Amino acid sequence: MKYRGHVRALMQLGLPLIGGHVAQFSVGLTDTVMLGWYSVDALAAVVLGSQVFFLAFILGSGFAFAVMPMVAEALAQEDDTTIRRTTRMGMWLSVIYAVALLPVFWWAKPILVAAGQDPMLSEAAQSYLRIMGIGLIPALLVMVLKSYLAALEHTRVVFWITVLAAVVNAFVNYALIFGNWGAPELGITGAAIASLAVQGVMIAGAVVYAAGRLPQYDLFSHLWRPDWEAMGRVFRIGVPIGFTTLAEVGLFAAGALMMGWLGTIPLAAHGIAINLAGLMFMVHLGLGNAATVRAGNALGRGDVEHLARGARTAIFMSLAFAVFSIVVFVTQAEFLISLFLSADEPNYDQIIQIGAVFLLAAAFFQFVDGLQAMALGVLRGVLDTQVPLIMAAISYWIVGVPASYVLGFTLGWEGIGIWIGLGLGLGVAAILLMWRFWAHMVANLRQQAAQRLKPSAI
Repeated sequence: MKYRGHVRALMQLGLPLIGGHVAQFSVGLTDTVMLGWYSVDALAAVVLGSQVFFLAFILGSGFAFAVMPMVAEALAQEDDTTIRRTTRMGMWLSVIYAVALLPVFWWAKPILVAAGQDPMLSEAAQSYLRIMGIGLIPALLVMVLKSYLAALEHTRVVFWITVLAAVVNAFVNYALIFGNWGAPELGITGAAIASLAVQGVMIAGAVVYAAGRLPQYDLFSHLWRPDWEAMGRVFRIGVPIGFTTLAEVGLFAAGALMMGWLGTIPLAAHGIAINLAGLMFMVHLGLGNAATVRAGNALGRGDVEHLARGARTAIFMSLAFAVFSIVVFVTQAEFLISLFLSADEPNYDQIIQIGAVFLLAAAFFQFVDGLQAMALGVLRGVLDTQVPLIMAAISYWIVGVPASYVLGFTLGWEGIGIWIGLGLGLGVAAILLMWRFWAHMVANLRQQAAQRLKPSAI
């Protein structure tokens, strides 16, 4: 009975966040599906390009992820000034970061070629990234505003803004990739233009809602004025979060690069399987965000037992969804892969066969992927970010990437070996991060609470 309230609260807060993440993910998924229909070469190029963009995006998102628990804690303490200052400086840091990274997108081809990728695919990926790089600025601003709104428990609007953006993306993609409705046929460039349009829709919707429905926080007045103290706090919390997330995403990006060494067909199959696995992960991510907000509120109130019960609830909900994911991947692998391909694709059967094997491998690390996401969510809620960064770096880069290389190339298991290595990295992360939360953070917070309750010596 005592957990029923936590389930209800996590569902009310988490479902719109999950829906928003799924809608956001569907933007990239739509690119992958439609470019798979367009050509396998275009699909492989966007797999490379989107990995580079996502690496940059996820590192910069650390500032947005820092805003969420900081605003949640300030809300519990009824500190409107801190809410405003924190969010503004999250936006400042996001813009500075995005502008600094524009040269990487403009000269992406030599970077990809140096990483061992095919020059023609790298050229196409660079064309995609030169447009996508501009969209990094509104994309990161949207992330900050979504974190701000989520922390204030305005999650439904986050969902509807993202759904609108996903619909716009699908229509513009269909027009510009294939040249439908009188539009020019632009292929991969059309997909990039569509994504840029989506970011414009999302930032407009988030700004209008934040200014109109939450005027008490006065978020956008004097936005041009720097607040160095608040910026420093967001920076100190956000940078470790960004690098922690980058370590995980980098694990998958390294997997994509290694898969590219095996050829265009394995890379295309990998891109499809990783998108399907990522779609399921959006549920864990949404639950993790809800757990972050709930943990931040509990921290602001100093309620350790509420924090612990909420964390247990989020973990069990994540594990239950992992069971569902495994059943879907095991029973529907070939059907799911086929959705991404044109029936007259010359390599259709080969991509189906390879992709289905990859998807079966993805099924078997659903548990650990969800567990590490929940652990990171609650750790961020209590503003513990530096040690989790070290644990993530060890798990993903000392264990995961070398394991993928050894299994894939040294032992000759190729693509399936790369995927098993990814799973090993996620498994080690789940163990270490869960230990960090329960054995260290919760134990220390309980000890601090007990010290506060101890009678003073006379």
